Amino acid sequence: MTTAESASLRPAHVTRTTYNATSFGAGALFGIGLGISGMTNPQKVLGFLDVTGAWDPSLAFVMMAALAVHITLSRVIRRRGMPLFDRTFHFPTRKEIDAPLVVGAALFGVGWGLAGFCPGPALVSLASAKAPAIVFVASMTVGMMLQHATRRAPGNSASPSQPAS
Repeated sequence: MTTAESASLRPAHVTRTTYNATSFGAGALFGIGLGISGMTNPQKVLGFLDVTGAWDPSLAFVMMAALAVHITLSRVIRRRGMPLFDRTFHFPTRKEIDAPLVVGAALFGVGWGLAGFCPGPALVSLASAKAPAIVFVASMTVGMMLQHATRRAPGNSASPSQPAS
């Protein structure tokens, strides 16, 4: 998206600096929350997934707290009718479950189970400059590039903005 296209989506009173600062603040708050909850530690995540061994339920509590905040605030925010920094809300419209969704979810789950990272915590963990975080983020980036390239490959009927059917 070009700067002009991005600017045309924002209400007139929202400057690019305000928009970027708010985006940065939201990302920083998310990262701090991941760090405080211990979700940037792959061993904590793997402990949650080890239901037959030394199971650590703390990730479930983090998820429940996140859901409680989301459910509460999304109801309040939707009542506004318009977001603060955009002209409209952008809610998901697709309802169907297709093969790319199932395969992508399975790959995500396998990667999460093997490495103990998912994308958000992995990006936060890059600050540690530890090899597992660097390898995971590099691999994730390659995977995203491959997915993007296959969506644009000749013979693929899906456009980059439209999922394959």
